[in-house]
Amino acid sequence: MRLKKARVKKYRSIRDTGWFDVEEAKTILVGPNEAGKTALLEALQKINPPREAVRNFDALRDYPRSEFNDIVSGKVRLEDMTIAEARFALEPEDKELIPPEFRDCDYLYGRRPDNSSWHALSGGPGRTTYGDIKKDLAGLCAHIDSRVPPPSEGAPVPMAPSAPLSALSRDWADTDEIKGNRATELKASLEKVFPYIEEGNETEQKRYDELIAVVGADERRYSALKTLHQRLPVFVHFRDYFRVRPLIHLEHLAQRVEKNLVDDEYYDYGNQCLLRLLGFSARELSDLGRAAEPQPGNIEALQKYRDQLDRRAYQLNAASVRLTEELRRVWMPDSTRAEANRLRVVADGQYLKVVVEDELGVEIELDQRSEGFQWLVSFFVVFFTEAADKHKNAVLLLDEPGLSLHGLKQRDFRKTISRLAESNQTLYTTHSPFLVGPDELGLVRVVEMTDRQIGTKVRTNVTAQDPAALLPLQEALGYDLAQSLFTQQRNLVLESLTDYWYVDAVAQLLRDANVVDLNEKISLVPASGSGKIVYWATILHAHELKVAALLDSDLAGDQAASQEILVHTLGNKAVLRTKDVYSGAVEKPAIEDLLRKTLVNIAKNDLEWDVAEAATAQRERSIIDVFANEVSDFSKYRLAKAFLRWTQNHRAADLSDNERSQWKKLIGTINWTLK
Repeated sequence: MRLKKARVKKYRSIRDTGWFDVEEAKTILVGPNEAGKTALLEALQKINPPREAVRNFDALRDYPRSEFNDIVSGKVRLEDMTIAEARFALEPEDKELIPPEFRDCDYLYGRRPDNSSWHALSGGPGRTTYGDIKKDLAGLCAHIDSRVPPPSEGAPVPMAPSAPLSALSRDWADTDEIKGNRATELKASLEKVFPYIEEGNETEQKRYDELIAVVGADERRYSALKTLHQRLPVFVHFRDYFRVRPLIHLEHLAQRVEKNLVDDEYYDYGNQCLLRLLGFSARELSDLGRAAEPQPGNIEALQKYRDQLDRRAYQLNAASVRLTEELRRVWMPDSTRAEANRLRVVADGQYLKVVVEDELGVEIELDQRSEGFQWLVSFFVVFFTEAADKHKNAVLLLDEPGLSLHGLKQRDFRKTISRLAESNQTLYTTHSPFLVGPDELGLVRVVEMTDRQIGTKVRTNVTAQDPAALLPLQEALGYDLAQSLFTQQRNLVLESLTDYWYVDAVAQLLRDANVVDLNEKISLVPASGSGKIVYWATILHAHELKVAALLDSDLAGDQAASQEILVHTLGNKAVLRTKDVYSGAVEKPAIEDLLRKTLVNIAKNDLEWDVAEAATAQRERSIIDVFANEVSDFSKYRLAKAFLRWTQNHRAADLSDNERSQWKKLIGTINWTLK
């Protein structure tokens, strides 16, 4: 199953984050210091933590301090609260294991502050009450009683066959749900009266079957919940990735392990992960390190001794090769110089050493390399060990990964996180612009705390009341623009980031469908507002680059298009307007009007914004104005992000004919203008 949404309440700085969306692969949490990002990850892990790795919730230390008296006074009962809850979408393999009527459900799971849990299914058949089946039960009872012949004159009146069934439900209220013991007892009573149903009576047979199905629904729901609970992914919170020490004394470590004196949280955890990755215990390697070579004449003992040494050498070599390959992918992925060269794990007597061999063949201990390099080695050792163990197919919660890496190394490590996320859904926090790709803004969730009375909030849309929360995103965009601004000969300047998303996403759909191909040499440049288009156009044009601008046909677009400096710089033909390709009733269409029908459907299905009736009644009005008028919390960012998600699972054929025609014309115009 896949984590779809999450919510945390009453944990440290968090009062209530609200529900926030989680992406299918990786989700990026950005925000300033003290916003509550680490607390959020810690709370999420408590949904389903590794069995032995996490301390339980402690109200004294974890409940919001300012509200702790509510617990002491009994005003708040921990068993009545939920500290962390999650909504999971079912994967095909999950659906195959549960009854058909629950396969379109979402699975909900929550953890309470007293460390108990609850789960439920969202969707599927609703709970049945006694009031729902009351008439059918009465009709069935009347039928089976009518099947009993009347007693002869003077004979005692026998008890009606339906009497136990009627007695069972006598004290039930119409609102009582048919579940638990009530469902079990009712099913048993129905089975007892089945022989009294007239054979061949289709009406009563159908009535009986429907009642049996109703009373069995709770049992099937329980079975589905039990199955899904067993498939609940483990939430693994990696904090500092526990450093691997460059020199390990095997006998000392073996003794600490045997005496249960290991310091898992700080010193020994990384070392133990390294040993597990190698396939040895500390005791095995220690004993091998001091084993005396057998006498020359003992062939069998010599062979056994040699096999042990070869096994150790081969496994150390295999681990060294794997770590080296991963390090090279991140450390110097585009260089022919092997700065990471070769990482070697060497057993020497009672010592296990981690050394790095440079391009000259010189071996240097790991602790003499940079902090960033040491961190990266430790990360791969711990992750490979954990991923191969119980945390496979887990939800990974990474707290500030790669903090000690250089910015460009962080950019390369971002690709590593993407690879991890292919098999392990990943959420990670960061302050670094290099860990947020320019094409990953749709994956970002902003974590902020502007008021301690309100606590930590998680914003699904890329907005925040605290400007510091958006700093990594601004830096990421700034860096990407600075790197690419003057590298492309052809540039299309767009009004906003959402316009960039629409043009880029639709162009890819039409390219995949061989409808029209937006020239890949054209760089799309979002200008953060129509008023700033003139600045971008002027700067790009000054560097003798080809430039065109795409403007909405609304008031802001008209004002930008009428600026003399823009027209003088680009010329009339290079100032493109949405109305030039639009074929609807809107007088001043925005770029969203080129996707009017599709956006209305997406908003209804994915965002629960139903404006279909208003959009039909107000055909001459821009769809953005319709949304803004009908939806109280409307956001252009959320709508655009929903469209991006939609394009991941749809094709150009899923657009309307008119939409495809308009976009084909627009992309053709862009290609011609910047040919």
